[in-house]
Amino acid sequence: MDYSRRSVTALVVACLVAGCSGSAPAPPVPSSSPTQQPTTNLAGAGSDGLGDPYYPTDGNGGYDVTNYNVSISYDPGTKKLDGDTTVTATATADLSQFNLDLTGLDVTSVEVDNAPAQFSRAGEHELVIKAPLTKGKQFRTRVRYNGTPIKAEDGQLGVNGWQQTKSGGAFVAGEPHSATFWFPANDHPRDKATFRLAARVPNGWTVISNGREEPSSEAGGWTTFHWAETTRLATYLTTIGIDKWTIERSTWAGGIPVVSAYAPGAQDKKQMEARLPEILDFLSSKFGPYPQSAAGGIYLNEEIGFSLETQGRPIYAKWTQFDTVVHENAHQWFGDSVSVDSWADICLNECFASYAQWLWAEAKEKENLDQRYRTGVDRGKNRDSFWGNKLHGMGSGNEFNGVYDKGVLAIHALRRQIGEDAFNRVLKEWPATHKDSNATWKQFEEFVQKIAGQDLRGFYDAWFHSDQKPADQYLYPGKLRP
Repeated sequence: MDYSRRSVTALVVACLVAGCSGSAPAPPVPSSSPTQQPTTNLAGAGSDGLGDPYYPTDGNGGYDVTNYNVSISYDPGTKKLDGDTTVTATATADLSQFNLDLTGLDVTSVEVDNAPAQFSRAGEHELVIKAPLTKGKQFRTRVRYNGTPIKAEDGQLGVNGWQQTKSGGAFVAGEPHSATFWFPANDHPRDKATFRLAARVPNGWTVISNGREEPSSEAGGWTTFHWAETTRLATYLTTIGIDKWTIERSTWAGGIPVVSAYAPGAQDKKQMEARLPEILDFLSSKFGPYPQSAAGGIYLNEEIGFSLETQGRPIYAKWTQFDTVVHENAHQWFGDSVSVDSWADICLNECFASYAQWLWAEAKEKENLDQRYRTGVDRGKNRDSFWGNKLHGMGSGNEFNGVYDKGVLAIHALRRQIGEDAFNRVLKEWPATHKDSNATWKQFEEFVQKIAGQDLRGFYDAWFHSDQKPADQYLYPGKLRP
């Protein structure tokens, strides 16, 4: 994710240091992997959260989702949505009931393996479903629902969820929460799954989403668009855009489809997006083979406070600049393929996507990164607000406060601390080792230390776990020493 300068004043300085195109931070979603799902309670009810300490009610325990098959019908004129979603999952414990997350829509029926199931709503987003399930059983939950999708002011970022466009269309974006504003889900990055979408809209409107485009069909004045993402994704990385898009299609290396969509008024972004193959070539040279099934971009004509790395096809705010495109595509490795295990681990996403902008500036614009680093340190030198943001263990609601400015400096200092060979190995081997899975910051620290052959505990404590300015030995390692 990248944030708009308009959203958070403090990020103006952050962007000067990190080179971000500007944006404001958002709240994250909790994470849950099949191997780390909380056990169910004695009553056999799946937990109503996955145990992320920052967002304890996000996600649900007792099962692991393998696929979302989402079907919706949406009329931009009435702003009404009818949904029919099937969630395929495997029980990780014996269950008498389990929860899905769904926000602001009315549920009309639920079936589990084609049999009607009792259900109720609890809290802001819990859909509680009664159904006996044995551990290891694969089951399908079909939920029918309708209503007017909503947006929500949500933590650091501001507006998340289903949002209207100037032209009368709609789009979905948000971190950590966006998926459950339009389909029921296990809403935490730990439970990644494949995703299919069938979206029916009146003729004249077009739908863009994740993954590969499949043939559309038309009947009775409506068109149904089909998209399929076969690479597992975290729920907040799903998206849908309904508008009168201008769409350009091409292919990239290895036949990967590239689909880019421009909202009315956003056609001026075409020249920037035309450089996407160059960006992906560069990032692949640094991070290894592209890990997604498709590529492209969704360009809005909206002044939202962020751009977001929606999987395989980032969604961009009106203010997007070229380095934002570099940033969001770097996330296809750092954040999308390798996803956080907990929102406390967010530096694994944002620190590295921000540093990708530095790598581009170094390689393509011949910028001296050591000098850029020293300038950044000088700007933050005597500001407690700059150094006071922890990059891990920062506390709920603070996840994005330091990762774009202090975080990018920390990654460059790490590079100088461990040397070029070790750093380049980390950039490629970390995404390869944890491809299509979740990882923790602790795992990253151990991974780098092993490659570097150094005791880095003092460095990690100074840069990532402290809210104080690092001592000079860590602030100016290697070539950075004055």
